[in-house]
Amino acid sequence: MNKEYFKVTVFSLSERLFPLVARLLGDKTKAEDAIQEIMIKLWEKRKQLDNHPNIKGFVFLTARNYCIDLLRKKRIFVDDISTHLSVSSFDKEESQLEWEELNLIINKVLNKLSKQQREIFVMRDLDGYEFTEIATAMEIKIEHVRVLLSRARKQISEELEIKYKYERGNY
Repeated sequence: MNKEYFKVTVFSLSERLFPLVARLLGDKTKAEDAIQEIMIKLWEKRKQLDNHPNIKGFVFLTARNYCIDLLRKKRIFVDDISTHLSVSSFDKEESQLEWEELNLIINKVLNKLSKQQREIFVMRDLDGYEFTEIATAMEIKIEHVRVLLSRARKQISEELEIKYKYERGNY
């Protein structure tokens, strides 16, 4: 694989990798550094990429595995959705408090999901990944991704419905 082909097929995926890497590492600066390291690793493996049937999938899988390795080395486990939620758009303290409360509720609901369901939900509904990208990154079948996402959405919906009925006094 030459330099130009690498730029077009692999390096061009850097922006699509960023949400996944940032979510897994929990830090945008660390994510930027990690993506550079991932690209270096992929450049070193470029001969393997020449014959690979799914280069995009290989790139996503490499990124996911790199992040998991980093987290294992540092013994950091990031299961918090707060990296996806920003309070910067809220000017008033009241709105910010409501936003923080919503963030807590969402985190509690997401933490009730299995790790795999949570990861699929975040990748699909928050990061915007395609089913094929998720399946490749997680090394599972597309059909399984769809089933797990459906179950996650159903559970989230039920949990939020219970929460809001309780708050409104509609038991």
